[in-house]
Amino acid sequence: MIKVIIRTIIMYIFISLGVRLMGKRQIGDMQPTELVVTLLISEIAAIPLQDFSQPISIGLVAIFMLVLLEIAASVLIMKNLRLRRVLSGKAITVINGGKIDQKAMKSTRMTVFDLIEMLRMQNVFNIEEVDTAVLEINGNLSVCLKKEAQPTTVKDLNLEANNTGIALPIISDGKIVDSSLEFFKKSRSWLYDILNKMNLHSDDIFIMTLDRTGKISTIKKEKNI
Repeated sequence: MIKVIIRTIIMYIFISLGVRLMGKRQIGDMQPTELVVTLLISEIAAIPLQDFSQPISIGLVAIFMLVLLEIAASVLIMKNLRLRRVLSGKAITVINGGKIDQKAMKSTRMTVFDLIEMLRMQNVFNIEEVDTAVLEINGNLSVCLKKEAQPTTVKDLNLEANNTGIALPIISDGKIVDSSLEFFKKSRSWLYDILNKMNLHSDDIFIMTLDRTGKISTIKKEKNI
């Protein structure tokens, strides 16, 4: 009995530290790689707790290696957009300009009932009110309502709201996001012209976003990071 208690305490402490090292996002919205690591950790942790003939050190080493792999994968995904797309996939627009993209829904194996249910979870009960809906990598649905369906704010009392749709990153951590440029039907040449006018290089930018009205928002990289 004492052996069971000691092993359980050791595994609990070690797994808690591992999850903490992988970051806070692990607890909330898990990416595909994070979900795989979580499932593997739970399976590995159960082996030394059920089979006393297995040294607990084997489980601890395996869990430690999984944590290191997840941290390394997170760093690589952050720096390489192509690798991020391979390992984590990409967000898919299922409603664009108020029109359902049936091809996109088919590629994600999403039914109309799934879409309506996910909209209800975003407090949207009429699909005709939706301007843009994006299925995120973690499976959540991000929704932007049409102008006439948007709730009134204090700002709207003095300024009429424009139907800008969703703002997408066209530069992320110095990397140009070609999929966002394609969404807005823009080219790299257009982006380079914008950067030249701003006297900036893509490497100088932490994030640059664009919406349907052509509004560009830019956050430069901090030099000390």
